[in-house]
Amino acid sequence: QVRLVESGGGSVQVGGSLQLVCSCSGKSCSRYPMAWFRQVPGKEREGVASIGWDGRLTLYADSVKDRFTISRDNAANTVSLEMNNLQVEDSAMYTCARRMGYLLGPTLDVGLYTDWGQGTQVTVSS
Repeated sequence: QVRLVESGGGSVQVGGSLQLVCSCSGKSCSRYPMAWFRQVPGKEREGVASIGWDGRLTLYADSVKDRFTISRDNAANTVSLEMNNLQVEDSAMYTCARRMGYLLGPTLDVGLYTDWGQGTQVTVSS
């Protein structure tokens, strides 16, 4: 069973930056697409960014394009999310997930992800 652990969340002011890291253990994530999702209480989980198994293809929600960058290090079994120019509306619990299916491309379809971390909180204040 794979275990996903997120780190790097915290509190920043508008315009600030954070880098989130998702570490896989137990089983490898290196051959699977990965993604970051976020959720605030009372709202549905939202796909933020996804990356294909080999890192060549990425997919972003319109709301974070040009501000967030997803990357992966398959040798280290990690996936990162660089978040720049953070806005109040980016505040949420951010969770990484591993997609079912081997050697596939990115997707923000939450239903295709079977393994989830516990999440890390990001709070942006004005």
